[in-house]
Amino acid sequence: MVKAMIEAKERFLVDSEGNRIGVLLDIADYERIVEELEELDDIRAYDQAKSTKNEFIPFRKAVDDIESGKR
Repeated sequence: MVKAMIEAKERFLVDSEGNRIGVLLDIADYERIVEELEELDDIRAYDQAKSTKNEFIPFRKAVDDIESGKR
């Protein structure tokens, strides 16, 4: 399923010459954008993990290794 782009009502900060130098977002818009960016980051990490040829370690063994200082 493809999501539509996030629609946000933005307001721009401008300098004395009228150049845009910043943007103001409603908190709800900002939080939606951050949530979408986090999801995109997760997707990229998954894609990268799938593309590597690393050996898979069972979760319990990985936890045991970490706790024993092996990893």
